Amino acid sequence: MSRNTNRMPRKPAVKLRCPICQTSVKSTHPDFPFCSDRCRLIDLGKWASGAYVISAPVTDTEEAIRDRNPEDQEDES
Repeated sequence: MSRNTNRMPRKPAVKLRCPICQTSVKSTHPDFPFCSDRCRLIDLGKWASGAYVISAPVTDTEEAIRDRNPEDQEDES
């Protein structure tokens, strides 16, 4: 009797806490990382209302380099 060695090994289920109610949730749960559709909708509502914000504006790296070297910008003209 031989084993089929071509099968992909199963990934173990990761267990995290729901970001809304802190209930344990496995990564195999259909609403992961949330424990339920209710918590998913609460999170969506927080995004839509502006309760979640990014702390600093995202800048383009080329723009940041130009801001540091204004004399290089004059050479491009």
